[in-house]
Amino acid sequence: MLSTSLVAVDSTIVATAVPSIVDNLGEFDRFPWLFSVYLLAQAVSVPIYGKLADLVGRKPVILFGIGLFLLGSVLCGTAWSMVSLILFRAVQGLGAGAVQPMALTIAGDVYTLEERGKVQGYLASVWGVSAIVGPAVGGVFAEYVGWRWIFFVNVPLCLIAATMLIRTFHEKVNRRTHNLDLAGAVLLTAGCSLLILGLLEGGNAWAWRSLPGIGVPVAGLVLIAVFIQVERTAIEPVLPLWTFRRRVLVTCSLVGVGLGAVLIGLTSFVPTFAQGVLGAGPLVAGFALAMMSLGWPLTAAQSSRLYLRIGFRSTALIGSVAVVTGTVLCALSGPGSSVLVVGGACFLVGAGLGFVAAPTLIAAQSTVAWAERGVVTAANLFSRSAGSAIGVAIFGAIANASVGPGTATPASLAQASQHVFIAVAVAAILMTIAVAAMPRPRAATDGRVEPAERAA
Repeated sequence: MLSTSLVAVDSTIVATAVPSIVDNLGEFDRFPWLFSVYLLAQAVSVPIYGKLADLVGRKPVILFGIGLFLLGSVLCGTAWSMVSLILFRAVQGLGAGAVQPMALTIAGDVYTLEERGKVQGYLASVWGVSAIVGPAVGGVFAEYVGWRWIFFVNVPLCLIAATMLIRTFHEKVNRRTHNLDLAGAVLLTAGCSLLILGLLEGGNAWAWRSLPGIGVPVAGLVLIAVFIQVERTAIEPVLPLWTFRRRVLVTCSLVGVGLGAVLIGLTSFVPTFAQGVLGAGPLVAGFALAMMSLGWPLTAAQSSRLYLRIGFRSTALIGSVAVVTGTVLCALSGPGSSVLVVGGACFLVGAGLGFVAAPTLIAAQSTVAWAERGVVTAANLFSRSAGSAIGVAIFGAIANASVGPGTATPASLAQASQHVFIAVAVAAILMTIAVAAMPRPRAATDGRVEPAERAA
């Protein structure tokens, strides 16, 4: 939970300090890269860390990630220009790419199938608390202390998390010589970087129909195609192709794509809708969105009771229905709606996601042994990042087409938000279809312990 808090708090604390950063460093047009480059570095490094964890163990990987995150935080706090800050945010992102998947993988290692749902709830609660504490702390630091301290505050948190891991987490790893798939790692990183970069910046940094708008994602797809060919012959592939042949892993990854799209859609547009259309202040708008982060851990902590009784698939289906219902309520909201209604809809979405995210991740983890759990966990988290990147591109294009040229009036913002919320509801429906495609239980419940789980 301490390690997860590093990533969770950093995801929310920076946003409130952007005005202070721009006032000090200038280059307002480049500040979106503070978020894009962090998300990009985190997303593309997750599969590589997952494979390394299966080769050398979880402990060295998560400690490396914390160290890299610490280094990036110190560098960000000493940045002298917007360009340097953007580069140092990439270092932070590379560290975060190791921390989050390793926390979930370790939870899969040290807790039983019955306990994992509650533990997932604990980890999810960190994000819920961070959604409230992060913006508040960021605002206080930016106004009274200085924006650089939003990065320096990570130093004691990193040291505490690393110290507790060193002292209390022990694992036994069979040491042997490994054939590192360097070619696969380079191709995967480059291909995913170009593809996600194209999705994140298309329509922003460059037009979709421009040379980079077309060339960057196409180049990424070409490199990924070459990567697949390399992995066919690699002795220890960085992302084994069997992860794309097992139905439970494929469907859980597709669920992750939908989950990432729903999250980014509501996170990006609920505050804008609440302020620009409903006339709420920033604090109230943030509260409406925070309801989603509060609903998630409540249901995730209780998910084990449900999936042990009715199975992973059935539990996730219940959650998916709640997500669809919540997103439809958002889509039906208009200028005359109440912020409380929007907040209630977000809470319902968060509660549904708690019943979706935890059971699908645990279902994927429970089908493999220790030596494959890092890759499987990383693949699941990477699919969420991919869903967020795809969602940013699609929802941004919908919003821009709805607002049109000129000043964004409340009327056009209402129309744009409604169109985006409809698209988010469609993503929730597609996620539900992916959940329904999960393998049906072969016994009274699909929450039972598989042979691979017993071996682990």
